[in-house]
Amino acid sequence: MSTSRRRRTARPAPRARRGRRGVVRQGPLRTHWLLLTALLLTLAATLLIQGYTQHLFDHRPDQDARPAGSATVPEAVRDGGPVIDAAGPQPRSAGPKPGTVALTFDDGPDPRWTPEVLDTLRRNGVHATFFVVGTQAAAHPDLVRRIVAEGHQLGVHTFTHTDLGTQPAWRRSLELRETQLTLAGAAGVTTSLLRPPYSSTADALDDPAWSAVQQAGREGYLTVLTTRDSEDWRRPGIESIVNTVIGEPGNRQGQIVLMHDAGGDRMQTVAALDGLLPQMKGIGFRFTTVSEAVGLPDPVRPATGTEHWQGLALVQVLRTGDLTLTVLGWLLYAAGAVSVVRAVVVLAAARRHRKLRRRRAWGPPVTEPVSVIVPAYNESAGIEAAVRSLLASDHPVEVIVVDDGSTDGTADLVESLNLPYLRVIRQANAGKPAALNAGIAAARAELLVMVDGDTVFEPDAVRMLVQPFADPAVGAVSGNAKVVNRGGLLGRWQHIEYVVGFNLDRRLFDLGECMPTVPGAVGAFRRSAVLAAGGVGDETLAEDTDLTMALCRDGWRVVYEERAKAWTEAPASLSALWRQRYRWCYGTLQAMWKHRGALRQGGQAGKLGRRGLGYLLLFQVLLPLLAPVVDVFALYGLAFLDPVRIVGLWLAFLLLQLLMGVYAFRLDGERLGPLWSLPLQQFVYRQLMYLVVIQSVFTALAGSRLRWQRMQRYGSLPVPVQDGPADARPEPVGVGGYRAQVHEAVRDPGQGT
Repeated sequence: MSTSRRRRTARPAPRARRGRRGVVRQGPLRTHWLLLTALLLTLAATLLIQGYTQHLFDHRPDQDARPAGSATVPEAVRDGGPVIDAAGPQPRSAGPKPGTVALTFDDGPDPRWTPEVLDTLRRNGVHATFFVVGTQAAAHPDLVRRIVAEGHQLGVHTFTHTDLGTQPAWRRSLELRETQLTLAGAAGVTTSLLRPPYSSTADALDDPAWSAVQQAGREGYLTVLTTRDSEDWRRPGIESIVNTVIGEPGNRQGQIVLMHDAGGDRMQTVAALDGLLPQMKGIGFRFTTVSEAVGLPDPVRPATGTEHWQGLALVQVLRTGDLTLTVLGWLLYAAGAVSVVRAVVVLAAARRHRKLRRRRAWGPPVTEPVSVIVPAYNESAGIEAAVRSLLASDHPVEVIVVDDGSTDGTADLVESLNLPYLRVIRQANAGKPAALNAGIAAARAELLVMVDGDTVFEPDAVRMLVQPFADPAVGAVSGNAKVVNRGGLLGRWQHIEYVVGFNLDRRLFDLGECMPTVPGAVGAFRRSAVLAAGGVGDETLAEDTDLTMALCRDGWRVVYEERAKAWTEAPASLSALWRQRYRWCYGTLQAMWKHRGALRQGGQAGKLGRRGLGYLLLFQVLLPLLAPVVDVFALYGLAFLDPVRIVGLWLAFLLLQLLMGVYAFRLDGERLGPLWSLPLQQFVYRQLMYLVVIQSVFTALAGSRLRWQRMQRYGSLPVPVQDGPADARPEPVGVGGYRAQVHEAVRDPGQGT
């Protein structure tokens, strides 16, 4: 054991403005909630756009189009050319000039096939028209710029390759507008050419498609259909593609040819181009763009500055969305794996701890008297129950109540009990650490038990709590704190957390010899060890965690005695719970930072640093900070991914938690009934806890400091009944029947004093 007993101190954080009762008014610090909200809304919007562009993308092959009736399609359009202007009351159409061929490529750009198509066209001195999909253009803006730079023409093929005929008017406009912005951002141009996905020749137009063509015309687009489909999407073979494009010998009609540079394996398309371009040139065909083929002005124009910057923003959002989703995917996989590993390790440690406890022998029974210190500030609601339960112990104790400037008559109430082995110390309000130090100074025993004023002990709790001190290496012992007011969902959820979360973790910490906290509700200490560590420090809000870590750094072992049970009041409202957990979490962060030097130490201190602090950082700080992202991603998965899979993963995670709960409840001898509320816990309680962590982290980063805040007391613990005169200590007062009283209060949460 280390002989070092110097007190460790940390530079105090800057003090914030103090309000009433020492609660910090944090003022500008509240802006972090605005920041968090903005970040979550930005993430949600990014994922919404990413989900829209990627998971509403229509991947149907062209042959899967389902034609409908064509009663509304004008005969002049059905019998006209492939380029349609439907802007006016009388639609007009045009066809390519004789002997001209306008090659058109749909569905790109594609990083594999578009460059090969462009290389082939360049070798043959041919210009073509590329109808690009907006999401593809955003993913590969360099290819869009290359298409423009090499003299080819751009057209719109919608943003997500959706069938415009089946979409409402707002979706059609959005598809076209977003694609235009993408082109403006990627290449600094816009275009008035549109080819609707799943379209073919003019005589194949049906009523829904004609409705989409009319709307596009009103929005300034020329719809470009085809005269000849190469059918390269079928991959029929290179020779078949060549023959289909060339057509019948001697046919000199102008053509607008449909081909593809994306949407699948386009090896046959590229190879066919190498053969058909020289052949068609040899028989007199001239290759050109769509606008030149029908004698129209160039439909591609430079984008305005506003369009360009809006397009750049859209492209960046889309690319950021892809990156965000990738990063989130890896983080969630890592978080899931870590959570599963933690569950396995915690359960295995609990099982191992149980076996060791059965055959563990600390040494000769510890029978020496114990000084119990009860710091109290306005604890009149529960102090009598706490004091009487301590004096009902089956182990010799003296009880020291340190009244820290109470204004509700706490000290007067305790003195009026007129019980033996009970002392009251009054002091001006100075905070919980000062109250504990006053009690330590007044204590007569070497072994100390520190207990909150809202906690009652079972009759054997003190005796069980001090037995590990038979081992001279043990400096502190954590007991088993249990929730007494379990009525309602909030009470059940905290009961589950105490049993499943806190107690399973304590078994793991005990096994790993890295216990970071002896809870203020039920803990025992060697007085000499506490004094050597400098007493109870006031540099952090979690004085119990700070003291425990200081003892570990001094080389003392801290262990867990699950048989030492104490009953404590849990917050009965969400606001009270928030204040309590905020204090706990913020104080833990302070203590972790104060004792970060343990990471570089050896022995017991090193175990605390590398095991205990590492565990707290990972599972009580980092993973909760990731929780809001997990929730947003879960909603994203339900909306855009496979909802059955998402629900299945959630149920699997819930099953894992339920198994942990069942095992933990069995270890603690608890009834399994409250576990029915575990699924509901995921929708309120978990969110509250990770918001507490976020608030605490921001508070710590801002350097604000909080003071000891008293929790509201409800008086829900039963007061032990004295069986007779208690003038022969260490005989217990009211031992018989008190355990039953507490257990009856647990079964009937409405019972109180």
